[in-house]
Amino acid sequence: MAESRSERKHRAILDAATGLFLRDGFRGTSMDAVATAAEVSKQTVYAHFATKKALFAAIVEGTLERAGGPVRAEIAELNDVDGLRELARGYLEAVMRPQVLALRRMIIGEASRQPELARLYYARAPEGTLTDLAAAFTRLTEQGVLRTPDPRLAADHFAFLVLGLPLDKALFHVGDAVFTRAELRTHADAGVTAFLAAYGA
Repeated sequence: MAESRSERKHRAILDAATGLFLRDGFRGTSMDAVATAAEVSKQTVYAHFATKKALFAAIVEGTLERAGGPVRAEIAELNDVDGLRELARGYLEAVMRPQVLALRRMIIGEASRQPELARLYYARAPEGTLTDLAAAFTRLTEQGVLRTPDPRLAADHFAFLVLGLPLDKALFHVGDAVFTRAELRTHADAGVTAFLAAYGA
């Protein structure tokens, strides 16, 4: 369906604000700058988003949905250990997207000033994914293909084996191409191998 005029403006504001926040940070971005970049009036920006915090929160929500939605859907459909390798690859690639990394850095930097947004991000991204993984590992344990006495702990281990090193390094190397896609896939595969050595039935 065709977008309405209001919907087009809403999307233009979000797109413009996303670019500005990721480039200039939360404190370095003004609503005036967003209006200019979106080619709308400042009043229009405030009609869609009452505050800069509300605008930033909407960007966080949208980014989480685009990046995390497919991964969580794949977790929900996981029915055997053969799917773990592809899941791990997709999980790592989603987290390592430049926009997702930049957003994570920004939220960490703003955590002391916007604790509610930091908590929202953690609940929707890391915590939500771990909860879904624990549920999937419970199913696979009941099927006899995994052995996880504590599915949540197994989920924590899986996430760290797959994400730990690449994510930690990428967060501190801004603007650098730290890993190639092939290297990320190799790392994800190795993480699954280690996970199955500990939890495979």
